Amino acid sequence: MNATTNAAANAAGNATDLIELSERRSAHNYHPLPVVLHSAEGAWVTDVDGRRYLDCLAGYSSLNFGHGNPEILAAAREQLDRLTLTSRAFFHDQFAEFAAGLADLCGKDMILPMNTGAEAVETAIKVARKWGYEVKGVPAEQANIIVMEDNFHGRTTTIVSFSTDPDAHDGFGPYTPGFRLVKYGSAEAIGEAIDENTVAVLLEPIQGEAGVLVPPDGYLSAVRDLCSERGVLFIADEIQSGLGRTGDTFACDHEGVVPDIYVLGKALGGGVVPVSAVAANADVLGVIRPGQHGSTFGGNPLACAVGSAVIRLLRTGEYQARARELGDYLHERLRELVGSGVVAVRGRGLWAGVDVDPSLGTGRQVSEALMRRGVLAKDTHGSTIRLAPPIVVSREDLGWAVDQLAAALEELRAA
Repeated sequence: MNATTNAAANAAGNATDLIELSERRSAHNYHPLPVVLHSAEGAWVTDVDGRRYLDCLAGYSSLNFGHGNPEILAAAREQLDRLTLTSRAFFHDQFAEFAAGLADLCGKDMILPMNTGAEAVETAIKVARKWGYEVKGVPAEQANIIVMEDNFHGRTTTIVSFSTDPDAHDGFGPYTPGFRLVKYGSAEAIGEAIDENTVAVLLEPIQGEAGVLVPPDGYLSAVRDLCSERGVLFIADEIQSGLGRTGDTFACDHEGVVPDIYVLGKALGGGVVPVSAVAANADVLGVIRPGQHGSTFGGNPLACAVGSAVIRLLRTGEYQARARELGDYLHERLRELVGSGVVAVRGRGLWAGVDVDPSLGTGRQVSEALMRRGVLAKDTHGSTIRLAPPIVVSREDLGWAVDQLAAALEELRAA
């Protein structure tokens, strides 16, 4: 748990110079914490100066299985020596196992692989519209999809068209039509918005970017019932919430809900390569035919080998159980801070949104204070920070991270 290491990392420059060069030669589409990472193992990362940090962000849930997971790396190394890319113009020997394995994990007939989460969301939107026209019989160009306020599904032009975050939305029009915004957590609002041309409801089972917002109990079940009754597809964006993060394979599992389309990404690539996919039954994904959608890199041999390794890890149930157990401990410890610099705590499994008393500082200031104490986390709106350590984190290190948060809040209170 020591926040430093005796041996300095072998790096290509010092942190100050590397940050200055990065800021000068790259677009400022992110505002990173001033730390330059060089190596990592498990739940810990090391910067170019040899200082160690507990990673409590895990690449926004991309690193659910930890940095350098041995089983995932072994699969990647073996595949690197054989074949990395063919394009989907040909079959390759890793594709069938990955497709069947992921479909079975989701309880669906088939998958459509892509690379990034945003690509998978775009895929789900296209599939839903195509299904609406060919299966439901919606008139051409009239399909609408119901989406939630405070959503985050990516940053492509179509996706930001229905974002309510000014930073993501403003200044990028004209916007793609065909989306209806309703309040998150209200099944009644969804029911009122559905009409004869509605083809899908798209939502995050837990809204991550909005501050790890967990909807009311029964919400997902009510949405499932509504979609079934009204002939509408239920699309669950499980890019951040899925694949073990919340203590089940999918966040929808907590209510025993099975959506029509799963949207997956992040952890599916094991922290090694970008891997994403949508999973659905044949009566939904079967509407896509050759030439109507695709990706040169989607479903490539390296991605499939890594994705199959991730699926094998999830089949054991070990990671889901660990996230559940450690998540209970994390939330218990965080709730102890309510009234001592923390206003509220939300989340499920190893995923928490922590609202800090705004009088103490912004979420950015809290994240910087944590960084100085050897913990890496990231702020979101206002004075909220997110905690999502790799599922391999130890109970001891998790408790230490909460201790550092308590100490950081005390420092801010005394300042």
